[in-house]
Amino acid sequence: MRLAIFSDSHGNAFGLEAMLADLERRGGADTLVCLGDVAQGGAQPRECIELVRALGCPVVLGNADAFLLDVASAEGSREPVTARQLEVREWTLAQLAPDDLDFIRGFQPTVEVRFESGGRALCFHGSPDSFEDVILPSTPEEEVRALLADRGAALLTGGHTHLQQFRRFAGAVFLNPGSVGLAYDHEQFDDAISFDPWAEYAVVTVDGGGSAWEFRRVPFDGEAVATIGLERARPYAQEDAARWGKP
Repeated sequence: MRLAIFSDSHGNAFGLEAMLADLERRGGADTLVCLGDVAQGGAQPRECIELVRALGCPVVLGNADAFLLDVASAEGSREPVTARQLEVREWTLAQLAPDDLDFIRGFQPTVEVRFESGGRALCFHGSPDSFEDVILPSTPEEEVRALLADRGAALLTGGHTHLQQFRRFAGAVFLNPGSVGLAYDHEQFDDAISFDPWAEYAVVTVDGGGSAWEFRRVPFDGEAVATIGLERARPYAQEDAARWGKP
């Protein structure tokens, strides 16, 4: 069984299309799971929803999905809601139809995938308990165990941090496929952040008693992402254009 896992397109259909084309070129997958944060942020929210809806795959509810549906979902969160986030949210809502929002309301807190050979994968956004929980390579082992241990799953997979990651703990595996639409290096100064023009995702293959994990990165045109943001007058598009490498 081949399981393709992707996350965090954030309104970037160029990245999502690149990932789906690469997956098809390389033999496809038996099952796909989206780990959330589909539409909010970029200039192509409706295109991203249409692409994910056409896949017919289960989708996890991410923090940006919940924020798009209800600002109150961010109350008490680790990161304060900014004027920028609110402006982009209003712009995004103006691009979406009622059935698009209904589709997002159908996203699930967690998704389970059962393997034919036995065992299961537990899919979420931040952690199984909260889409806001953060798991980074630097997160101490005891914190990871507190968030993920004793879940009865051999594979636990989450997104949220836009960073590909693989780590073992307590007889299980945690995997983050990275971001299909907004990958970036966390070790950057806040005033000089740049985005990576590639779509990140992961493929898990389970065959009999064995399994394999593969991280993939597929290039896309970062300047095209910047250009469509400017053309559609998405708030803060000029600021983000430089982060995509467009003068």
